[in-house]
Amino acid sequence: MNGQTLKFELAGINNQNFIMSDAETGSWWQQISGEAIQGKLKGNKLVAVDFDEVTFAVWKRENPNGRVLRPEKEKQESADWENEVGKMPVRINAKIEETFEPRTLIIGLKINNQAKGYPFSALEKHSPIIDTVGGTDILVLLAEDKKSVRAFERTVDGRKLEFLRKTETNELVDAETGSVWDFSGRALSGELADKQLKKITVIKDYWFNWKTYNPNALLYRLENR
Repeated sequence: MNGQTLKFELAGINNQNFIMSDAETGSWWQQISGEAIQGKLKGNKLVAVDFDEVTFAVWKRENPNGRVLRPEKEKQESADWENEVGKMPVRINAKIEETFEPRTLIIGLKINNQAKGYPFSALEKHSPIIDTVGGTDILVLLAEDKKSVRAFERTVDGRKLEFLRKTETNELVDAETGSVWDFSGRALSGELADKQLKKITVIKDYWFNWKTYNPNALLYRLENR
């Protein structure tokens, strides 16, 4: 930040969102936005970098020579921590749709200042999801492991593509050329072979938390397709 390297540690939790403290100035930073909310650096914002939240199997397949930071066994969380946390009651300040449970797991993304949440359950029933957010045509895709999710812009060389899965093979193809695509957004075969879709950063979050920090966020509903 401003030419200075900061070292962070967990300072607390606010509305189920981590608050980090930097050792250099003692400023407090909000996890979901990367913004300093208290201290000398208040108002400054960290530059977000692209990241993936995928299973090890997906990551290893795409990065066969990648290295893994070994966790400390005594500090390692339960593999089922999301389900465990999901059972805990939560106090919320945001206006949440009454028909939608606050702790519903969603995939959130933001494009051109428009935020939208996609219930994980909707992706389990229908993937890919074809949509338009912030004027950008996108697809949201669930991997074969039924846990990893990515989103991409679905325009290639100025041409908007519609995507579907072939019933007989479960391959992801575009309707315009029949090219076959993989989970990394690359065309494996067909007219568009070796073309790469532009990736969109997504975050797995609880609906109440996403809505709290994105009060105008839209919610995707499968029944409105």
